[in-house]
Amino acid sequence: MIRILPLLLLLFAACPAQAQEVRKPVTILISIDGFRADYRERGITPTLSKLAAEGAHGALRPSFPTKTFPNHYAIVTGNRPDTNGITGNNMIDPRRPAVKFSLGDPKQSLDPFWWDEAEPAWVTANKAGVRTATMFWPGSEVAIHEIRPPDWLRYDENVGYAQRVNTILDWMRRPADIRPAFVTLYFEAVDSAGHEFGPDSAEVNAAIAEVDARIGDLVAGLAAMGQPAQLLVVADHGMRAIDESRVIQLADLIDLPSIIAVETGPYAAIEPAAGTDNRVYDALLKPHDHMTCNRREELPERLHYGKNPRVAAIICIAAPGWSILAGPPQWPVKGGAHGYDNQDPQMLALFVASGTPLKGDVGIVDNIEVYPLLMRLIGVAPIPGDASGALVKRLPR
Repeated sequence: MIRILPLLLLLFAACPAQAQEVRKPVTILISIDGFRADYRERGITPTLSKLAAEGAHGALRPSFPTKTFPNHYAIVTGNRPDTNGITGNNMIDPRRPAVKFSLGDPKQSLDPFWWDEAEPAWVTANKAGVRTATMFWPGSEVAIHEIRPPDWLRYDENVGYAQRVNTILDWMRRPADIRPAFVTLYFEAVDSAGHEFGPDSAEVNAAIAEVDARIGDLVAGLAAMGQPAQLLVVADHGMRAIDESRVIQLADLIDLPSIIAVETGPYAAIEPAAGTDNRVYDALLKPHDHMTCNRREELPERLHYGKNPRVAAIICIAAPGWSILAGPPQWPVKGGAHGYDNQDPQMLALFVASGTPLKGDVGIVDNIEVYPLLMRLIGVAPIPGDASGALVKRLPR
């Protein structure tokens, strides 16, 4: 027995070491809600700055309206809100005139009826046999076209950022046959702080630094397990300071029972109430200080907005920094807001790519252009839509 042990050791030494798994890259799409493009220049994002320097960076022009749900869906479908069907954070469909889609009503916001006008990347990827997982993303908890990702979680702001990152790292520790190849990750703190305290606040800077650190944890965790990753870090919109001295009150222009204010704030979506004839149009479509109103079919073509029947009959857009209200405000008019014209430079959003063939400064690109790039990285053919492939065309041939 004493002689057998050295022999066994000799045999093990003569055999090649067990081959280490060669991992395929995972594509991770990260959203930092409300991360204005110029926030990255504040010198408090070492992780994002390093990723940008080694990879690609630029600014995303959000689709109008510059709101959360429409733009998150634009990013993962390659279609603007007019085409993807999520035309606002709040909207009414003529087929369901008695109900309103809103973020605060899960019965409506989780109903596939509202989402099925487009197909997000995780649905297309699943159809193609690419395993996906979503650590939050607007729409990802809905059975869109009757499909959900194999791994998904119901959005819960109380799930800490470290836990979100660790969940993704745990997914990456799985055997290859059940390991996701495409993952989404969502952080809301920068947007929340921007709304409450304004974009130039210490609280926003603290939120920026926190999210940057957690992305650093993700990068380090992936590297420690030898998991190559293609990261796309994006935001849905920017943020602009507002205050109660810059308010347009619709009650001063029209009696409020005559209108249905579907959405108010930096832009207002307004439906005339039944039986009002032309009174609402006559009152709102004339020139106003700090606000421009148009019938939906007469909006500027550059907005690519107004053809979907879910767009309200009248769209009013406030001047930068102004807020449109319909009666007493439902929230304090202070801090920050978004929803303004998408040409407003303070609505521009973050874009960073790392671990991909895309390199350098890509300038300002429409956010729908993320989708074809994302699908190229996943290895699945994109569904044709509004995007032109501007980012894909910058890849080396």
